[in-house]
Amino acid sequence: MTHPTASVNYGERQAGSLRTGDLLLLPDATRTAEIASVAVDNDDFGTPALVRATLTGGGVLRIAAGSTVLIQVPASAPESAGVSTASAGESPADVPSAPAAEESGATNDDAGAPAPADGGESLSAVVVVPPPPASPPAVVGPSEADLALIPTAEGTPESVVEAAAEAHPKDAGVLLLSDRLAKGINPKSGSCLEDLSDLAHELFVVLGDAEHALAVADLLTVLPFDGNPGRWASVEAALALASYICRQRGDDERAAVYEKFLRAPDAMETDPFKARINAKVRQRSLNEPNLYDKEIFRAIDNSNRDAEREWRLLRLEALLFLRAHGGSQTIGGAELERRITNELDFVRG
Repeated sequence: MTHPTASVNYGERQAGSLRTGDLLLLPDATRTAEIASVAVDNDDFGTPALVRATLTGGGVLRIAAGSTVLIQVPASAPESAGVSTASAGESPADVPSAPAAEESGATNDDAGAPAPADGGESLSAVVVVPPPPASPPAVVGPSEADLALIPTAEGTPESVVEAAAEAHPKDAGVLLLSDRLAKGINPKSGSCLEDLSDLAHELFVVLGDAEHALAVADLLTVLPFDGNPGRWASVEAALALASYICRQRGDDERAAVYEKFLRAPDAMETDPFKARINAKVRQRSLNEPNLYDKEIFRAIDNSNRDAEREWRLLRLEALLFLRAHGGSQTIGGAELERRITNELDFVRG
């Protein structure tokens, strides 16, 4: 990343028109970064909604598809290119055109002075910006080395689901989920991702089938965070489950990769103030998790075992999520292991 100087010109561009190699002015308005790749996510109606720009120095910027951003353009770029230019710290509307400057009789001595605005008032050249962070926030994403630790599924995703169903032909839960998924697995569909996550939990939590559960979970674990909390909730649950299974098997290196993927969205905020606020909120949620104690006690008082089982399944998911984060300031790793074992024994019993 580089720091823009006063002689650097910037031009407006729609986020959907960004290209690899563009020098993008970052949200702190003090630094630029080269774009390594651009990905566009559509909404459920097929309209471009979110642009994800991966930066060469590390990091991903999420930009609304209709937003206008500033990119660095050469000082000699012709106006016919259709891009309005501005010096660092100025908006494009504040910059006079070259012919207007010549007609005003400007000389080399006063070329650096701001042009007078209507009414004879001079434009202020002083721009107050907050100091940049000590270092840009690091975005932890799946690397080639990380992905190499996760086995590639043999065949299609549908064949992985079919193999799990064939291993448990008499389980109603597995058959119901596998029948829905047999119609086709769409990684952009939130309901499809939820069914995959539920199937992986059904296989491991209820049936104790770690092998097929991990194979189904891996259909989700390799999906990156796309900014959609609804879809990410299913991926997050699969990552937590896969991490626990690998820890139980003694495959700590592979489990660490799942936990790294799980925490990747935590480091994607580029604004330092928002990042600090998000970290405090996240730590509070880890320290004060909702473990559904009231709901479980109410089901016990009403002798409703089915309701109690459903609430304990939700508690188990919350505990697995905490375990993948290494515990919290209020619940340590050993206590989490004990509670997870208790919930598994109840559900399987």
